[in-house]
Amino acid sequence: MDSGDLKEILQSVVIAGILAFFIITFVAQSFVVDGQSMEPNLHDGERLFVNKFIYRFRDPQRGEVVVFTPRGAPKKKYIKRVIGIPGDTVYIKEGVTYVNGQPLKEPYIEEQMVGTFGPYQVPEESIFVMGDNRNNSADSRYPSYVGFVPYDTISGLAFWVYWPIPDMRIIDHIKYENL
Repeated sequence: MDSGDLKEILQSVVIAGILAFFIITFVAQSFVVDGQSMEPNLHDGERLFVNKFIYRFRDPQRGEVVVFTPRGAPKKKYIKRVIGIPGDTVYIKEGVTYVNGQPLKEPYIEEQMVGTFGPYQVPEESIFVMGDNRNNSADSRYPSYVGFVPYDTISGLAFWVYWPIPDMRIIDHIKYENL
């Protein structure tokens, strides 16, 4: 191997490093699901990609699955579903989630939620999130730990599970028809 080959390899490694830095910083990032709060839709240990670019052009929407940094654990990332957007009133009564007085149709939930919460008024530049496994989720219902999620703490939109390979799939984002 001569010095020309070594120089070419070094240039390729530097270019690949710069591209990887750009992609991870601005476009997409890998995330590992930790825990059961998004069961049955996302499972502990699954690896997925997060679109970090999309929320530069639009705000999060109800039903989307997002990754964010919770106020009660600033060194961690959580993954939850967006239930309320700025201006919405969210409350839970007898196991049913209501947004602006309308019950959500949530076919992705396996068991009825326990408890009554709210009402919560979602502030500007924030979202209200809950895990799909409502009875096992630290989420916006708990203001001292998660509470409302400010836009500037959202890492991005979860969009594709890539590991384990047999479970590879696009993540299902719900469109709430009655809101």
